[in-house]
Amino acid sequence: MTPAIHDIGGAPVIIGAGLAGLLTALHLAPQPVVLLSRTPLGTDTSSTLAQGGLAASLGEDDTPELHLTDTLAAGDGHCDEQMARRVIEAAPKAIENLIRLGVPFDRSLDGRLRLGLEAAHSRRRIVHAAGDATGRELFRALLGVARRTHSITIMEGMTALRLVVSEGSIVGLVAVLHGGVLAFPTRRVVLATGGIGGLFCDTTNPLSSFGHGLALAACAGAELADLEFVQFHPTALDGPRRPMPLVSEAVRGEGAVLIDEDGHRFLADTPGAELASRDVVARAISDQLAVGHRVYLDARHCLGQKFARRFPAIDAICKQAGIDPAVEPIPVRPAAHYHMGGVAVDAEGRSSVGGLWACGEVACTGLHGANRLASNSLAEAVATAVWVAASVAGSCAGWQWPRLPATIPVRPDPSPIRPLVSKALGIVRNGKSMRDTVATLLPISVGETVAADPALVTLLMAIAALRREESRGSHYRSDFPRRYAAALPSRLTLCTAFENAVTISWQTSERSC
Repeated sequence: MTPAIHDIGGAPVIIGAGLAGLLTALHLAPQPVVLLSRTPLGTDTSSTLAQGGLAASLGEDDTPELHLTDTLAAGDGHCDEQMARRVIEAAPKAIENLIRLGVPFDRSLDGRLRLGLEAAHSRRRIVHAAGDATGRELFRALLGVARRTHSITIMEGMTALRLVVSEGSIVGLVAVLHGGVLAFPTRRVVLATGGIGGLFCDTTNPLSSFGHGLALAACAGAELADLEFVQFHPTALDGPRRPMPLVSEAVRGEGAVLIDEDGHRFLADTPGAELASRDVVARAISDQLAVGHRVYLDARHCLGQKFARRFPAIDAICKQAGIDPAVEPIPVRPAAHYHMGGVAVDAEGRSSVGGLWACGEVACTGLHGANRLASNSLAEAVATAVWVAASVAGSCAGWQWPRLPATIPVRPDPSPIRPLVSKALGIVRNGKSMRDTVATLLPISVGETVAADPALVTLLMAIAALRREESRGSHYRSDFPRRYAAALPSRLTLCTAFENAVTISWQTSERSC
């Protein structure tokens, strides 16, 4: 099918309309920008599901240095300290900007922002909106402003299929709308496509979040970073619903404890207990489940009848599942939640491919390291969107249109490969399982089925995980349980990944003969 060329006058295109995409578009105003959304705005995005808030050193007993110390500790020696400092110092001003845009953050009776506590934070520094509906409220406010901003053209139902590259730089993209294929000539593209949680059977992310932006970037030749680091949120509501409803870390911040079916508090002797870093808590829960226990989050004593007022959305979700958190413990289990890895970017969000930027979860800035500190992700998105927009605005707006791709990929569907991903790249990993998975994924990733792009992203992640022969942060290998003294960089391109995958596939087939 030959794409129809859609002339946008060389305007930048933002792929993804969650918080990162909306904020980048708003910061570009009054410059024209085109915003592509796969679905109607506000549906199928991780942003609207975010219960946690934004972390910023706003309290009288807090400082950016304390916030930085907590971030570096959670990142397990793998953070880019310079970038982390820059984001953390920018976070308070970014929150002020959100307030000016109309975001209704929760306040105490004296009018000050109400600050919450979450795991691995040494101070109360999390700002929320509508209690446990922060993402929804941020999105609602920003979408309202975006719809009133005439320089932003929003195209809903539009799925980007491939970036077009000439001489190492972006010159356009190909997308599909209602079965019709469109080509957009542009030298400026911003990826704001979110994470990869939809690759897993147990996830808090929309099921369509399979790493779409990573596939686009990889096929364009961009360098990727830290793909092996996937954060599993310890406390998703254990039930059949997918995506799994999140039971926010803020509940543990208010004093809720984790128990088994006998009421035993199995984290009591762990440093930090229920507020230890997410990788520690997720592995502890996983260990309990592996030996046949059930795990519950018990808020009866710390919150009781106050639960519904403090966490109205979680209370409603629990009651829909037949659980009253005021008088019953909540069944929980870990679920894929956030990807620390992504497109390798510099301080302005530029990738290794000219004309390609990334912002939000799809980007790897180095802030999160091997394990994201709770509520640093929204803070990162709102801080870095300013820098990305400034970089895009200051770049060349001219365009050219080369030869179009010979074939156009189909709309992707991750469901065929979820069982493979969940088994090989879960909370505890091992080399044999990952090598077998790479051998299985290789022919799928180079095919032309709906599973091709999701298989490609998983292949990239598995190769990165195989190359890291240690356990660090969220990446835990049973065959390499020790941690290196120094954190080694983790960079990968599609070419390198395929070279590794072919070797692994050949070795696997040789062993099976």
